[in-house]
Amino acid sequence: MTTLQEILQKQTNVKVIAPEIDYADYIAFDLSATTTDLLDLPLTDSKAFEEFVENYFSTSQAKVAYGGYLEHRNLYKRSTVFKDIDIEERNIHIGLDLWIKAGTPVLAALDGTIHSFQNNMALGDYGPALILEHHIDDCTFYTLYGHLSLESLQGKAEGQKVAKGEMIGTLGAPPVNGDYAPHLHFQIINDMQGKKGDYPGVSSKKELEFYKENCPDPNLLLKIK
Repeated sequence: MTTLQEILQKQTNVKVIAPEIDYADYIAFDLSATTTDLLDLPLTDSKAFEEFVENYFSTSQAKVAYGGYLEHRNLYKRSTVFKDIDIEERNIHIGLDLWIKAGTPVLAALDGTIHSFQNNMALGDYGPALILEHHIDDCTFYTLYGHLSLESLQGKAEGQKVAKGEMIGTLGAPPVNGDYAPHLHFQIINDMQGKKGDYPGVSSKKELEFYKENCPDPNLLLKIK
Protein backbone atom coordinates (compact mmCIF):
# COMPACT_ATOMS: atom_id res chain seq x y z
CA MET A 1 0.00 0.00 0.00
CA THR A 2 1.29 3.47 -0.89
CA THR A 3 1.82 5.62 2.17
CA LEU A 4 0.55 9.18 2.50
CA GLN A 5 4.12 10.47 2.72
CA GLU A 6 4.99 8.74 -0.56
CA ILE A 7 1.94 10.21 -2.26
CA LEU A 8 2.79 13.71 -1.06
CA GLN A 9 6.38 13.45 -2.23
CA LYS A 10 5.27 12.42 -5.75
CA GLN A 11 3.14 15.55 -6.27
CA THR A 12 4.65 18.44 -8.25
CA ASN A 13 3.94 22.12 -8.92
CA VAL A 14 1.78 22.60 -5.83
CA LYS A 15 0.98 26.15 -4.68
CA VAL A 16 -1.54 27.14 -1.99
CA ILE A 17 -1.17 30.94 -2.12
CA ALA A 18 -0.37 33.62 -4.70
CA PRO A 19 0.66 31.40 -7.64
CA GLU A 20 2.58 34.23 -9.29
CA ILE A 21 5.12 34.34 -6.42
CA ASP A 22 8.07 32.05 -7.01
CA TYR A 23 9.45 30.00 -4.12
CA ALA A 24 12.73 31.86 -4.61
CA ASP A 25 10.90 34.85 -3.11
CA TYR A 26 9.99 32.96 0.08
CA ILE A 27 12.02 33.30 3.27
CA ALA A 28 12.07 31.00 6.30
CA PHE A 29 10.50 32.51 9.43
CA ASP A 30 11.31 31.18 12.90
CA LEU A 31 8.58 31.83 15.48
CA SER A 32 9.79 29.33 18.06
CA ALA A 33 9.52 30.33 21.71
CA THR A 34 13.28 30.88 21.98
CA THR A 35 13.25 33.34 19.08
CA THR A 36 10.16 35.31 20.05
CA ASP A 37 11.32 35.62 23.65
CA LEU A 38 14.75 36.85 22.54
CA LEU A 39 13.28 39.45 20.17
CA ASP A 40 10.51 40.43 22.61
CA LEU A 41 7.96 40.29 19.80
CA PRO A 42 4.50 41.88 20.34
CA LEU A 43 2.62 38.57 20.16
CA THR A 44 -0.56 39.88 21.80
CA ASP A 45 -0.79 42.98 19.56
CA SER A 46 -1.89 41.75 16.13
CA LYS A 47 -1.29 45.10 14.42
CA ALA A 48 2.23 45.48 15.78
CA PHE A 49 2.97 41.84 14.99
CA GLU A 50 1.66 42.30 11.45
CA GLU A 51 4.06 45.24 11.00
CA PHE A 52 6.92 43.10 12.31
CA VAL A 53 6.12 40.28 9.88
CA GLU A 54 5.85 42.62 6.88
CA ASN A 55 9.10 44.31 7.82
CA TYR A 56 10.78 40.92 8.20
CA PHE A 57 10.20 39.74 4.66
CA SER A 58 10.34 43.16 2.97
CA THR A 59 13.77 43.99 4.41
CA SER A 60 14.92 40.58 3.20
CA GLN A 61 13.52 41.40 -0.26
CA ALA A 62 11.18 38.43 0.09
CA LYS A 63 7.44 38.33 -0.58
CA VAL A 64 6.34 35.47 1.67
CA ALA A 65 7.60 34.24 5.05
CA TYR A 66 7.05 30.56 5.79
CA GLY A 67 7.66 27.91 8.42
CA GLY A 68 6.47 26.61 11.73
CA TYR A 69 6.04 22.86 11.40
CA LEU A 70 6.70 21.28 14.83
CA GLU A 71 7.77 24.64 16.29
CA HIS A 72 7.34 25.05 20.04
CA ARG A 73 5.72 28.50 20.25
CA ASN A 74 4.60 31.08 22.80
CA LEU A 75 2.03 32.54 20.38
CA TYR A 76 -0.79 30.63 22.00
CA LYS A 77 -0.43 31.56 25.66
CA ARG A 78 -2.95 34.40 25.28
CA SER A 79 -5.84 32.05 24.45
CA THR A 80 -7.80 29.50 26.49
CA VAL A 81 -8.27 27.55 23.24
CA PHE A 82 -4.78 26.20 23.88
CA LYS A 83 -4.66 26.04 27.68
CA ASP A 84 -7.12 26.24 30.54
CA ILE A 85 -7.60 24.41 33.82
CA ASP A 86 -9.03 21.35 32.05
CA ILE A 87 -6.49 20.74 29.26
CA GLU A 88 -2.76 20.30 28.91
CA GLU A 89 -1.10 23.26 27.22
CA ARG A 90 -0.90 22.95 23.42
CA ASN A 91 2.04 24.91 22.01
CA ILE A 92 3.65 22.77 19.25
CA HIS A 93 2.55 23.85 15.78
CA ILE A 94 1.62 20.98 13.44
CA GLY A 95 0.90 22.92 10.24
CA LEU A 96 2.93 25.22 8.02
CA ASP A 97 2.33 28.98 8.06
CA LEU A 98 2.63 31.24 5.03
CA TRP A 99 2.77 34.91 6.05
CA ILE A 100 1.64 37.51 3.52
CA LYS A 101 -0.93 40.31 3.28
CA ALA A 102 -4.68 39.90 3.86
CA GLY A 103 -6.61 39.41 0.64
CA THR A 104 -3.97 37.14 -0.91
CA PRO A 105 -5.59 34.36 -2.97
CA VAL A 106 -5.64 30.87 -1.43
CA LEU A 107 -5.56 27.89 -3.77
CA ALA A 108 -6.56 24.24 -3.53
CA ALA A 109 -3.39 22.18 -3.20
CA LEU A 110 -4.81 19.23 -5.17
CA ASP A 111 -7.98 18.04 -6.87
CA GLY A 112 -10.64 17.16 -4.35
CA THR A 113 -13.95 18.05 -2.77
CA ILE A 114 -14.99 20.31 0.08
CA HIS A 115 -15.12 18.18 3.21
CA SER A 116 -16.31 20.94 5.57
CA PHE A 117 -15.91 24.57 6.57
CA GLN A 118 -16.59 26.72 9.61
CA ASN A 119 -15.88 30.07 11.22
CA ASN A 120 -13.91 29.23 14.38
CA MET A 121 -14.34 32.53 16.17
CA ALA A 122 -12.49 32.14 19.49
CA LEU A 123 -9.47 34.35 20.14
CA GLY A 124 -6.41 32.64 18.66
CA ASP A 125 -8.43 30.09 16.67
CA TYR A 126 -8.55 29.68 12.87
CA GLY A 127 -11.35 32.10 12.16
CA PRO A 128 -12.82 30.97 8.82
CA ALA A 129 -11.37 27.59 7.86
CA LEU A 130 -11.91 25.27 4.92
CA ILE A 131 -11.06 21.56 4.74
CA LEU A 132 -10.71 19.66 1.46
CA GLU A 133 -10.84 15.90 0.95
CA HIS A 134 -8.50 14.21 -1.52
CA HIS A 135 -8.31 10.69 -3.00
CA ILE A 136 -5.07 9.58 -4.65
CA ASP A 137 -4.32 5.95 -5.41
CA ASP A 138 -5.70 4.02 -2.44
CA CYS A 139 -5.33 6.90 0.03
CA THR A 140 -7.85 9.42 1.38
CA PHE A 141 -6.50 12.47 3.16
CA TYR A 142 -7.36 16.10 3.87
CA THR A 143 -5.89 19.59 3.59
CA LEU A 144 -6.87 22.39 5.95
CA TYR A 145 -6.73 26.11 5.14
CA GLY A 146 -7.07 28.34 8.21
CA HIS A 147 -7.25 32.10 8.88
CA LEU A 148 -9.30 32.90 5.78
CA SER A 149 -11.61 35.83 5.10
CA LEU A 150 -15.32 35.53 5.85
CA GLU A 151 -16.00 35.84 2.12
CA SER A 152 -14.06 32.63 1.57
CA LEU A 153 -16.90 30.59 3.09
CA GLN A 154 -19.64 32.15 0.97
CA GLY A 155 -21.13 29.90 -1.70
CA LYS A 156 -19.34 26.84 -0.41
CA ALA A 157 -21.04 23.45 -0.02
CA GLU A 158 -19.86 20.13 1.33
CA GLY A 159 -19.07 17.76 -1.51
CA GLN A 160 -18.39 20.59 -3.96
CA LYS A 161 -15.59 19.70 -6.38
CA VAL A 162 -12.41 21.77 -6.51
CA ALA A 163 -9.48 21.56 -8.89
CA LYS A 164 -5.78 21.78 -8.10
CA GLY A 165 -4.77 25.44 -8.23
CA GLU A 166 -8.35 26.72 -8.06
CA MET A 167 -8.86 29.81 -5.91
CA ILE A 168 -10.87 28.71 -2.88
CA GLY A 169 -10.61 31.84 -0.76
CA THR A 170 -8.49 34.74 0.41
CA LEU A 171 -6.51 35.44 3.55
CA GLY A 172 -8.37 37.18 6.35
CA ALA A 173 -7.33 40.15 8.44
CA PRO A 174 -7.40 40.40 12.24
CA PRO A 175 -9.68 40.03 14.12
CA VAL A 176 -11.62 37.92 11.59
CA ASN A 177 -8.72 35.44 11.30
CA GLY A 178 -8.44 34.72 15.03
CA ASP A 179 -6.59 38.01 15.66
CA TYR A 180 -3.28 37.14 14.03
CA ALA A 181 -1.11 38.90 11.51
CA PRO A 182 -2.45 37.69 8.13
CA HIS A 183 -1.22 34.26 7.12
CA LEU A 184 -2.38 30.90 5.87
CA HIS A 185 -2.21 27.93 8.21
CA PHE A 186 -1.87 24.96 5.85
CA GLN A 187 -2.09 21.46 7.26
CA ILE A 188 -2.26 17.91 5.95
CA ILE A 189 -4.44 15.47 7.89
CA ASN A 190 -4.58 11.71 7.44
CA ASP A 191 -7.60 11.00 9.68
CA MET A 192 -10.11 13.74 10.56
CA GLN A 193 -11.27 11.73 13.60
CA GLY A 194 -14.87 12.66 12.88
CA LYS A 195 -14.26 16.42 13.08
CA LYS A 196 -15.76 18.93 10.65
CA GLY A 197 -14.79 22.53 9.94
CA ASP A 198 -11.98 22.37 12.48
CA TYR A 199 -9.03 20.20 13.45
CA PRO A 200 -6.24 20.87 15.97
CA GLY A 201 -3.36 22.81 14.46
CA VAL A 202 -1.35 22.85 17.65
CA SER A 203 -0.38 19.85 19.80
CA SER A 204 0.57 19.30 23.39
CA LYS A 205 3.87 17.56 24.11
CA LYS A 206 1.97 14.51 25.34
CA GLU A 207 0.06 14.04 22.07
CA LEU A 208 2.84 15.04 19.68
CA GLU A 209 3.77 11.55 18.47
CA PHE A 210 0.18 10.94 17.35
CA TYR A 211 -0.09 14.27 15.55
CA LYS A 212 3.30 13.91 13.85
CA GLU A 213 1.95 10.69 12.31
CA ASN A 214 -1.53 12.03 11.54
CA CYS A 215 -0.36 15.41 10.25
CA PRO A 216 2.83 15.01 8.19
CA ASP A 217 5.05 17.93 7.21
CA PRO A 218 3.15 20.04 4.63
CA ASN A 219 6.44 20.81 2.92
CA LEU A 220 6.51 17.21 1.65
CA LEU A 221 3.78 18.46 -0.66
CA LEU A 222 4.74 22.10 -1.21
CA LYS A 223 8.50 21.55 -1.57
CA ILE A 224 9.46 25.13 -0.67
CA LYS A 225 13.22 25.54 -1.24
